[in-house]
Amino acid sequence: MKRISNLMLCCLALFSFTLMSCSDTETYADKKNKERDAINQYIADHGIRVISESQFNKQDSMTDVSKNEYVLFENTGVYMQIVRKGTGEKLVHGKGVELIVRFDEWNILGDSLQLSNRLLGAAHIPDVMSVYNNYGVFTASFTSGVMAGSYGAYVPPGWLVPLTYIKIGRQTTSEEEIANVKVIVPADQGHESASSLVYPCHYNLFIQRN
Repeated sequence: MKRISNLMLCCLALFSFTLMSCSDTETYADKKNKERDAINQYIADHGIRVISESQFNKQDSMTDVSKNEYVLFENTGVYMQIVRKGTGEKLVHGKGVELIVRFDEWNILGDSLQLSNRLLGAAHIPDVMSVYNNYGVFTASFTSGVMAGSYGAYVPPGWLVPLTYIKIGRQTTSEEEIANVKVIVPADQGHESASSLVYPCHYNLFIQRN
């Protein structure tokens, strides 16, 4: 009888542990809700003013930095602020180019700087990515740099959103400045680590032709 009682206690303990484990397990939907809440909180905490694509188009595809405006692209969930459109020309259909990108990456879930090639230790390692424009659809891969070393050759789709709107030349005079954009990138528009672990990132990107 005592043996049966002990067995029942063990089964009850195992059942309770299983219930606790199930309750502690986040589903993908839970993670996406957590991500969405984190992005909304990040926007509120940083005083970001979100504008629509139609408003963005009315403003000649620009965001008012003095108002801390970001445009939301509803189809991807990417938010973008154009600080500077840059110098030179846009990348047109049928053309490819190598771009140099300097960046800061913040993990929004922790609101912390996660990766950068602008800090002293990595300032000499700019990221280089090969980009091609096919009727406005951009494809790209990293060929070298910090992002390539950390996450592989895959370029986050969220990084490609600004290429429709910016110029990608090089600074040749003191009056010219290379493109500078900021993007809030949800997990499904991010690199493979962000996508698999479901966390959004905020990037500050400086982009120029190699």
